[in-house]
Amino acid sequence: MSQVTESGPMLSADQGRSAALPLALLRGAVAAGLGLGAITVLVLALWISSPDSGESPASALHTAAALWLLAHGAELVRAGTPSGVPAPVGVVPLLLAVVPVWLVHRAARDVLVPDEERPALSAPVGLAAVVGGYLLVGAAVAYYARGGALAVRPLAALFPAVAVVAGAAAAGVWTAAGHPVALPAGAPAALHRALAGGRLRERAGTVWRAAAAGVAMLVGGGALLVAVGLVWHAHPARQAFVQLSGDWPGRVAVLLLAVVLVPNAAVWGAAYGLGPGFALGTASTVTPLAFSGRPALPRFPLLAAVPAEGAGTLPNWAALGVPVAAGVTVAWFTVRRAAPPYCEREEAWGPGATALVAAVAGIGCGIGTAVLAAAAGGPLGTRALAEFGPVWWLTGAAAAAWVVVLGVPGALLLRFWRLRGPVRSGWWWLTGAVPARERELARAREKERARERAEAYASAAATSGNAGTPSAPVADPDLAPYDFLPADPWYGRTARPEEAGPSGSAGGAGLSP
Repeated sequence: MSQVTESGPMLSADQGRSAALPLALLRGAVAAGLGLGAITVLVLALWISSPDSGESPASALHTAAALWLLAHGAELVRAGTPSGVPAPVGVVPLLLAVVPVWLVHRAARDVLVPDEERPALSAPVGLAAVVGGYLLVGAAVAYYARGGALAVRPLAALFPAVAVVAGAAAAGVWTAAGHPVALPAGAPAALHRALAGGRLRERAGTVWRAAAAGVAMLVGGGALLVAVGLVWHAHPARQAFVQLSGDWPGRVAVLLLAVVLVPNAAVWGAAYGLGPGFALGTASTVTPLAFSGRPALPRFPLLAAVPAEGAGTLPNWAALGVPVAAGVTVAWFTVRRAAPPYCEREEAWGPGATALVAAVAGIGCGIGTAVLAAAAGGPLGTRALAEFGPVWWLTGAAAAAWVVVLGVPGALLLRFWRLRGPVRSGWWWLTGAVPARERELARAREKERARERAEAYASAAATSGNAGTPSAPVADPDLAPYDFLPADPWYGRTARPEEAGPSGSAGGAGLSP
């Protein structure tokens, strides 16, 4: 009987682990089904609202399946072209890709959370289970979509679609584990000591935040350039929107397509501001210096933001302010941790560490920009439309060069500005550098207020004359209590001694506590 009792918990734990694995597979499959269902509902709603489309429900379902695969980076092939030659479609709508990436990230993150009824899986097992369940649904969808007007290429279904799913799931597992930072066994001992002391983790987090802020500034600046271009060319954009479809359901479809391509346009704008620009076909390139070649420009509202052909002018050169803003942003986020406000010189990072973190953040910004540029472009057909969008490696290299060249000196200058002596000008609030004289005056005022408040509390407690009333605590002169939270009890609170009446009560009202 004792053996059965002792082996009971072990058997239940084993049963819990065996039940957790199918549940993880199911989570991955459900994540894929939710993304596919959302896109299918949208496509069917557009198909129902367009009764003159002439397509069957099966064609609409095939289109939804193909769009779901396109959101994962799979390149499609369009069969029904006027020339009869199948045309590739490789431009991924980035806003459409957010939904499946977020779903698989959330599924991988939640599968590692322990439950009362089942133990949590290990990170490798949970990752493999979620990715496997997701890819099972993806394989079925790819097989179903092969007979539609938009079919997926077999190799494109494997890469980069599998890499996108595995990367999003790995990020979810890393998030569930608390963002650990681990080093290989052969790493130098100095790095292991820095990791054990928390210094390496802090600087790695600073690199991550600064690089992400730089990428966000580049994409935001690119979106601003696109918005300015659309306002400047408002009439051609409106004409393209109206001429693409004559009825309102068709216009809604064009509007939705333009919305999901807005992040792509923002990345194109960032590539334009960085200098390499983007391609409008195999024989045309758009940069701030010139719009050269013969563009293969399809009629689409977002493409109306493209500048006029010919040499660039001063408004075009103003786009170079986007990478400048990104470099300043990386420098700012680096110095926020390297030399925060109210920081003494001994507590701040050294110049070498500050420059190294800013440089690594600049390289990370270039890598992130290159990934976005690779996802935002691609082929839209054959021959002239075989190249469409920014060149990813040129865009990433330009982003890294701009941010490193501007971010490292900017971080060092900002660090010097924050750690310098007393500031005479009134611009200290702009850089976050609190003048030394202001710091000393603020500390003196806090101590003076604390001393006055402690004396007032002691005097009020002495004049109250109530033995049952607990005396107010004497405040530490180095600590300033909140003005709106008095330290004495509410039932023993009295007015200041000079405001007390003859009976010692507040306002002389004659009311005893």
